[in-house]
Formats: sequence, C-alpha cells, structure tokens
Amino acid sequence: MDDTETCLHAGATASAPALLLRPWRPRDAAGLAEVYGDPVMRRWSNVTMDDEADAQRWVREQRRGRRTGERLAFAVLEVGSGGGEGRVAGHVVLKAPHGPSPEVGYWTAAHARGRGVASRALGALTEWAFTAFPGLTRLTLLHQVDNTASCRVAEKTGYVFDGVLLAAPPEFPLDGHVHVRVRGEGDGPAGHARQGRTAPAVGPRAVTPSAPA
Repeated sequence: MDDTETCLHAGATASAPALLLRPWRPRDAAGLAEVYGDPVMRRWSNVTMDDEADAQRWVREQRRGRRTGERLAFAVLEVGSGGGEGRVAGHVVLKAPHGPSPEVGYWTAAHARGRGVASRALGALTEWAFTAFPGLTRLTLLHQVDNTASCRVAEKTGYVFDGVLLAAPPEFPLDGHVHVRVRGEGDGPAGHARQGRTAPAVGPRAVTPSAPA
C-alpha cells in the first residue's frame, strides 16, 4: 500500500483547534527532540531520544515502515488559525495492518495535553484503518497498567478492556492492559466493557507507551 502522502483530519472542539495527521517528515526532528525532553514522555516511552540526531533516525524508521506497510505512523499537528501547521502535538501509529494482530499506539506532547489530542487523533486513525483495510476486523491497543491517562483515551475511543498482559521483567516490569476495538463496534464513547480476563504471558512485547492525553 503506497500511502506516503495520506493525511487525516480531526475536528476542532470548543476549546482546541482541529488536528492534521500526516506522515512524519525530516523537518519534524527538531520539534520531536524537544517533545522527548519531557520527563513524562521519557517515563512511558521505550524509545531513547536524546537529541535531534536521534529524532532524525526515528523519523527515518517511521518513513521506512510506511514504505513497507508494516508501520503507518502519523505526526499529529494542531491546525493554526490561518490553516497552517502548528507544532507537533502528538503521534499515532497503526502497526502491522496486514498481520494477525494489528495494533495502534499514540502519545501526546506535553504542551498539547488536556485538549483531547490523543482521543481525537486515535479516533481518526481508527476510522481510516477500518476503511483503508477492508480485511481488518479488530484492532488492539496496549498500555502499561499504571498509565491511567492512556486507559481513559482507549475507553473514550471505543477500545474496550479485554484482559491483562502479564509483566515480563526486566524489560516490562509491570502488567499491561489489553484493549480491543472490533469493526462496527465502539463508535462514540465506549459502552459496557467486556468482562476482563487474564491474558497469558507472551514474552517480550512492547506495551504502548502512550503519554497523557
């Protein structure tokens, strides 16, 4: 799938501007490095990014993943008053859309938290994914058990709690929550969550390090 120029949009709210979701570009590296200077991002992320050179490498990885179709990542930017691009406000990604267990992930920059960036961007990504990939029937979202902000975003966008991913120390010292959204379900706020179950330990697997929305 060649969607190197695919752009998505999420509407404005009463207190926050509209969002543009577009592929990551090399010019985003400086702003990205600044975002990763935030201690909260460093707490939740399994990505090491200390400077702009690290950010450039990360952007190249996202662009390579988009070319191969294995990782479809979008920079999330708030739209300025004149319609132009604002600062990097977040990130959303669809991982392995052709695989047996497609997964979504996201984070929000410190300066944009509290404005519904993650939930709006994840909602736009989810709708696009189910449209762009007709064979896709289910999306998975993972987060560390103590990341309550990420849990709220998942529930708000219709990803219902489906179980617990057991810890795998030392890389993943705490359990993770597994949320799922099934095609045709979860439109709008999540209803009643499914009864949780304890998922089997599956070895080292990255829990989505979503920062607070």
